[in-house]
Parts: sequence; C-alpha cells; structure tokens
Amino acid sequence: MNEGVSSKEESKSIDLTRITLRETDLSDVEDHMVWSSDAKVTEFCTWGPYTSKEEAIDFINGIPNIFSWYRAICLDNQAIGSVSVCLQRDRYREKVAEVGYILASEYWGKGIVTHVLKQVVKIVFSMYPQVERLEALTDNENLASQRVLEKAGFQREGVLRNYVYVKGKSRDVAIYSFLPTDLHSEFASLKL
Repeated sequence: MNEGVSSKEESKSIDLTRITLRETDLSDVEDHMVWSSDAKVTEFCTWGPYTSKEEAIDFINGIPNIFSWYRAICLDNQAIGSVSVCLQRDRYREKVAEVGYILASEYWGKGIVTHVLKQVVKIVFSMYPQVERLEALTDNENLASQRVLEKAGFQREGVLRNYVYVKGKSRDVAIYSFLPTDLHSEFASLKL
C-alpha cells in the first residue's frame, strides 16, 4: 500500500498506466475463472457463470474461431478482464465491427474499461481500415456499461426492443457507435 494512502482510497483508484492489453492464453485460466464464474459479472451476458475450469479452457481455446481480435485486460500483467472485436461478415455490414468487454467486479468503477476502449477504438480503425463503424450493444438495464461507453466517446443511437432472447427472457438492447470521424472531433479532447 502507498504510504499516506488509506486502503479504502487505494481500492478506489488504479494508476491506469498499469493497465495493458495482451493476447490471452491457457495460463490465464485461473484469472479468467474469477470473472467468468461471478454471477454479478455475467448478469447481463448471454451466458451464465462458468462452473468449471474446463469451460474457461474451452472458451480460451476457441477464441480464434469466435473473435477477430481479442485481448486480456491486465493489471500488472495479470488478466482482470477482456476486450474483443468481431468484424461483421454479412455483406451489408462488412464495414462494421462490434466491440465487447468484461471485467472482474472488484475492478468496476475505476475507469479501466473506459481507458481500454479509448485504446481499442484507435487500434480497430488503424488495424482494420475498411471498418467505418465500431458498435457496442449492451443490455438496456446495464446502466454502468452504458456510462462506460459514453465516457469512451461512443454515441447512443437508441434501443433495440426485444432484440435478444437471453436466459429465458426477451431483452432490450442499447446500441452505441463510434465512427472514424469521431476520432477527430470528440476523441481529440479525450486523454488516454
């Protein structure tokens, strides 16, 4: 603990320079289980909490088949969450990518995902020059995730009613987007 800083104060803030992104591998299984087995974290996910390491292993092994780009969100190189990008394959949406993220609950409210999304936006538009739209979908009741997207410069476009059927219930989804032109207008004032 830092001298002169109480443990309560320290738990509220994290030096965001300690946050990095790196490829995920099987050495991350234990860390992955921290968030993927947490009912609070998975409440708004399309899947429920993992109950075994085998589920995490299967997921990590399947990453290349599911995502165009996937990175562990790390604090001092320890995975505390992840961020992913999927390029859309539909011929009418081939210039669209979707971003997703998840973070262990003990790190919520510290600006980590906002910080990461600001980096990911720049990465996506430089790695995939064909992408003209980066979008994010979040459960309409997940207000914290919506705040994260707005702080990262995403624009709310509306609500897709009964858009997904998850865990036995039709759910409304809020849709957000970030366009390359947003990098120059809004993003110029945001600091990484």
